[in-house]
Amino acid sequence: MDIGVTVLENLKKEISENEFNRYIKHLKYDKSSSRADVYIFITNNILSAKWISSRYSDKIAHLIEVEAGIKVDVIINTKGNSSSKKVVINNKKVTKNESTLLNPTFTFSSFVVGESNKLAYSVSDAVSKQPGELYNPLFIYGGVGLGKTHLMQAIGNELTKEGKSIIYNTFEQFMNRYTANLRTKTMDRFRDYYRKCDVLLIDDIQFISRKEQTQDEFFHTFNELHSLKKQIVIASDRAPKKIAGLVDRLKSRFEWGMLVSINPPELETKIAIIKKKSQLDGIRLEDEVINYLASKLGNNIRELEGTIIKLNAMSSLLRQKITLEFTKNAINDYLNEKKESISIDDIIDTVASELNIKPADIRSKKRAKKIVEARRMCIYLARNLTPNSMPQIAVYFGMKDHSAISHAMKKIEQIIEADENLKVLIEEIQGKIETIKPKI
Repeated sequence: MDIGVTVLENLKKEISENEFNRYIKHLKYDKSSSRADVYIFITNNILSAKWISSRYSDKIAHLIEVEAGIKVDVIINTKGNSSSKKVVINNKKVTKNESTLLNPTFTFSSFVVGESNKLAYSVSDAVSKQPGELYNPLFIYGGVGLGKTHLMQAIGNELTKEGKSIIYNTFEQFMNRYTANLRTKTMDRFRDYYRKCDVLLIDDIQFISRKEQTQDEFFHTFNELHSLKKQIVIASDRAPKKIAGLVDRLKSRFEWGMLVSINPPELETKIAIIKKKSQLDGIRLEDEVINYLASKLGNNIRELEGTIIKLNAMSSLLRQKITLEFTKNAINDYLNEKKESISIDDIIDTVASELNIKPADIRSKKRAKKIVEARRMCIYLARNLTPNSMPQIAVYFGMKDHSAISHAMKKIEQIIEADENLKVLIEEIQGKIETIKPKI
């Protein structure tokens, strides 16, 4: 299979299904017009070409570099248009053992700072200036789509400028490489790869849970790098002490340096994020539209970004200005579909996992304090995230009638108002529930 085709298949895995179907599905690799240093892709019309070029060309070039090991330029053309500007390319070979590739758009300047993330931002920025000296390891944790990966790769991008060798991997990639080298009896290559870098960035470390053999190898890799004062940055959806099945010796090492959380953005930060994203993409949004999006959409920054892209695409195709009324009509169906795609079972399973209790206990009549609190959280989330009415939720939980649900709602709202930690926990759980894909 040609690299251009393979790259489009890889891109499909890295973006949402809706994004792929809307923008990339009809994109074709033009092998006959491409060169070793310029990859040309064809789409249906000039509007799509401009949009894909502004939004995805860097990402496609990044994936080509991963596959081919060379830096290339990506050109998006339309059918019948074979002209392209002459581009000066740095065709320098990439030494894969020295560094892995980072998303070039993940920089400190493109990160929106607010109350919910300013400590994580400041610490990450400090690490990029004094790697291996301050906060080693740096452990960033928080819900899905809040900016952990952005900050982690921003550190990598800054240190790449200084000639540092950077390895960015998800834990799954680390584990897959470990398994492959173990199977082929080439563990010396594995250890050389990870232990000779200047900076190791490991994302989604929560999946290390109960992987005893891989935990052991990661422990030794961590020790080797730390002893050489190489910077280690780790990201997770939860703090080390909440990662079930994490051995104590790793738990303690993760806490050696700096633990910093990213919380769900407050309204002001969401507004700032929408303004920044629309500005970067050249999309003009009125303040009333921005305020509406910030109030109606969830805390997932990727979701906010995706909605802005959708609005702009619809505006261009329909040749209508993005007004408040246009925005309401455009996202109303999406908001309804989102609610309908979330079930009470999804909520119970997520809450149970976060609180380390059994889903069956939440559904039961048990009155233990922890279970009652979990049940109230589920009721609160079910009321806010699903289209179920209070009588329907009452039936689900075996309660007398809607008044019991109303009482539970008032109770937990009072508790949330008084307990900031619980408020943050519920927002984090809500973020995870909102990323659950609909069951087909």
